[in-house]
Amino acid sequence: MYLSNALAINIANLYMKTFSALNLSPALLTALQQKGYTEPTPIQQQAIPPILEGRDLFGCAQTGTGKTAAFSLPILQRLEATHQPGQRTIKALILAPTRELALQIEENVQSYALHLSVRHAVIHGGVAQSPQVKQLRRGVDLLVATPGRLLDFVHQGLISLQHIRFFVLDEADKMLDMGFIRDIRKIIALLPTKRQSLFFSATTTKEIMSLANTILFCPETVSVTPVKETTDLIQQFVYYVPRENKRQLLEYILKQNDVGQALVFTRTKRGADKVVRALTSQGWKAAAIHGNKSQGARIRALEGFKNKALDVLVATDIASRGIDVENLSHVINYELPEVAETYVHRIGRTGRAGAQGIAVSFCTEDDVSYLKDIHQLTKTPMQEVVSHPYGF
Repeated sequence: MYLSNALAINIANLYMKTFSALNLSPALLTALQQKGYTEPTPIQQQAIPPILEGRDLFGCAQTGTGKTAAFSLPILQRLEATHQPGQRTIKALILAPTRELALQIEENVQSYALHLSVRHAVIHGGVAQSPQVKQLRRGVDLLVATPGRLLDFVHQGLISLQHIRFFVLDEADKMLDMGFIRDIRKIIALLPTKRQSLFFSATTTKEIMSLANTILFCPETVSVTPVKETTDLIQQFVYYVPRENKRQLLEYILKQNDVGQALVFTRTKRGADKVVRALTSQGWKAAAIHGNKSQGARIRALEGFKNKALDVLVATDIASRGIDVENLSHVINYELPEVAETYVHRIGRTGRAGAQGIAVSFCTEDDVSYLKDIHQLTKTPMQEVVSHPYGF
């Protein structure tokens, strides 16, 4: 009995949407199944095959597209395939801009490598170095790191990068925004010339492409969900409000709407702390996460938000990279970002994995130009909410 051409094509298409079609090992497939992954995202479908082939890669993908698995799965598979008993050296380096993102990547790597012999670790600033040093001395194959702590350990003679075979620069646009370009160049100079390099960014500015050209050799290029696009799963609303009424409007929205949990964005650390003080004074369970918080405080706040102990998490943009909370219902822009692309990153924290999400933005008279920039970038007008008690 022969299959019709149409049926055969359909079966082939279904197969190509499975992780098995990407030639991943049984150990990785088992880990993915245990993690609840059913089919690869577009960035994973496009990136995993060339990475397994040893190609350099430039990936344009925003957060929430599954790019951590896109680069870590093939690297883990190649490390496992060449593993030899004996002293371990760092052979794979994943560089991330923030502590939160580094921890998020390490958490994912840990779940993917559950059935492998690959050892992995994460190092970052803001905490004592002793526990990280002890872990490194036990031997590590794959290291996730932030630039500052990595260079610090290299200068102390605690880390050697001479055995690196796989190098990943993640969130390159944020790296540049945070002023890490000099650190990145120092790190690249310490890497072996013969290596596989993977470069990921949500934007493709001249600065980004210039940096990529110094790192990559004849790269494969993949692009998924350009930063200007917002998913239809997210309903977007804007509230016009005088600056002095924003705190009352925030509480009004939290009370009036069916808000499970809300991630609230401010532009400054001081602004985040002020919002938290106002909310906690009214009985809300809220915490802030930003660069002035200790690492312990940031981890406690993030874990409290993930396990539903907190109603509201208030974050600045730099600290927000790496925040990945399942079924987050609301993102609230207490202050509109000055850069339009940042808006897309912010609201992308909700509406993930096929779930619906709501993004709310406050717009004062001073913010109108920022709102126009967002509309011009996304081509998606927000729904104006005029019937609220705190407007002009």
